[in-house]
Amino acid sequence: MTPDIWPAPTAEDLSSLPLESLLTREYETNPAHVHERLRAAYGPVAPIELHGVPVWFAFGYDEVRYIMQNPDELWSKHVGNWRAFAEGRIPADWPLIPLLSADNSGFHDGDRHRRLRGAWIAGLLEFQEPGGEHTQKLERAIMRHCDDLIGVMTEGMPTGWADLAAQYGRPLPLLVANHLLGVTIEAGEEMVMDQWRLLDGPDAAGAYQRLNAALLELATLKRHQPGHDLPSAMFAADPALTPEEVARELFMLSGFLDFTGSLICNVLLEAVGNPDLRTSVSSGQIEELVNRVALLNPALANLTFRYARASVKLGRFTIAAGDPVMLSISGAHADPLFASALNRNTVRSTRAHLAWGAGPHRCPSQRLATQMCTIAVRRLLDRFSVLTPATPLNQLPWRPSPFIRALRSLHVRFEVNPNAVPVSRPGPATAAQEPPPEETNAGEWRPSSRSGFWTFLRKLRRGQ
Repeated sequence: MTPDIWPAPTAEDLSSLPLESLLTREYETNPAHVHERLRAAYGPVAPIELHGVPVWFAFGYDEVRYIMQNPDELWSKHVGNWRAFAEGRIPADWPLIPLLSADNSGFHDGDRHRRLRGAWIAGLLEFQEPGGEHTQKLERAIMRHCDDLIGVMTEGMPTGWADLAAQYGRPLPLLVANHLLGVTIEAGEEMVMDQWRLLDGPDAAGAYQRLNAALLELATLKRHQPGHDLPSAMFAADPALTPEEVARELFMLSGFLDFTGSLICNVLLEAVGNPDLRTSVSSGQIEELVNRVALLNPALANLTFRYARASVKLGRFTIAAGDPVMLSISGAHADPLFASALNRNTVRSTRAHLAWGAGPHRCPSQRLATQMCTIAVRRLLDRFSVLTPATPLNQLPWRPSPFIRALRSLHVRFEVNPNAVPVSRPGPATAAQEPPPEETNAGEWRPSSRSGFWTFLRKLRRGQ
C-alpha cells in the first residue's frame, strides 16, 4: 500500500465528523463485533472518540503495518506533534495525557529514540541470549516463582478453586522484574506493590510518585555500583546516559509487565478453555500456542498514538497534519485481507502478525516475554492434572482499557498432579526453601509470611 502524501487539499476535519465511542461495554466484551461494524461503515480507518477526544482509529492490516514501518519523518510518537494538544484544546486532566506525554523512548522519534532504544537492546541482551548464563539463571528463577505462586494458590490442597489471573498470570511478571532491576528483596517488594497499585490500585497517584523516586534512586545506585542487571547494562552500553534518563526508561517496565501478565492470562484462557488444545500442547508446543494467542487474542490490542506530520491519505480519509491515529493490532489481525489466510484449527500459526510491533518501535523484549509466557503455561499444566473454567467463557470479565485486552479474573477448578515435583515448596504461611547459593542474588525473591505482596495473594486465596 502506498498512501498519497500532501498536497491533498481535502483533509477531513476530524472534530466535525460523527464519532463513535470506542470505550463501551460492547467493545470490552466483543471487540471483534465493533471492528466488523466499523469496517463495514468506514473501511480500514474510522473516526472515533476516546474519553471525549476525537481520534482516528486504524484497524486495516496494511494501514497499521504501513504506519508502524514508516520512517519518523511522516509519523511521530511525540505528543508535541499532536495539533490539538499543542493548541491547548486537550483538557489537562484528560486521563491519557500522563501516558502519552511520558519522556522516554516509547514516545520519542529520531536520534533520541534510537539512542535510548540501543541502550534497551544492549541491556536486555544477556537476559534474552539463547543458552546464555543469565538467560538460564532467569529461566530457573521464573520456574521457582511459578511454583511459589502455585504453592500459595493451592496452599497444599489437592483440589480447589483459584483465579489464574490475579493469583498467577499477573503477579508473575512483577516478580521477574526484580531480577531484571537487580533490587534487594525489601526494595523489590515495595516496587512490586507500587507497580500493581499503578496499574489497578486505589493509590495510583501515590504509587507513581513512589515508583518514580525508587527507580531514580536505583538508577543512581547502579550508575556507581553496577551489577548483572538491566540498568547496569544500559549504563555500560551508553555511559552518557544520566540516572534520570535510565529511571524514565525503566518506568516503561510497568507497561511491559502488564502486557506480559495479560498475555499469560490470554494463553491460559486458550489452554484451559480448549481441552483438545491442551492435549496437543503438552508435547512441547507451548511456544507455538503463545504465538497463536498473540495473533488471535493479542494482549496489546491497540497502540498509543501516532501523529501525522503532513496530510496523508489513509483508507477512505485524508488525515490532516497533526491528527492522532490509534493503531489497532487486534483489528488488523481481524482484517479479512489478512485473517482469511489463517488456519484457526491448528496450534501452529503465522509469524506475520503485528502483536510485537514493527519498524522503529518494535518490541525489544519479545523473546523475554515469550520465554516468560512459555514457562508460566508449561509449569501450570505440569503441576495440575485438571483445570476447568468456573465461568462460562462468554461471560468472562475483561478489564476496560483503550490499549490492553486483559482478563480481570480467570476462575478455575483445579486438581493438583501428585506426580509433579515443584522446584520450591512454600508452606501456607512460611518462607520457601532457600535456592542454591549460586542462584541467589540481590534481586532474588522468596515468598515470606512477612511479605505484604504474598500476604495479599494469600488473602485472595482465602477470600474465595
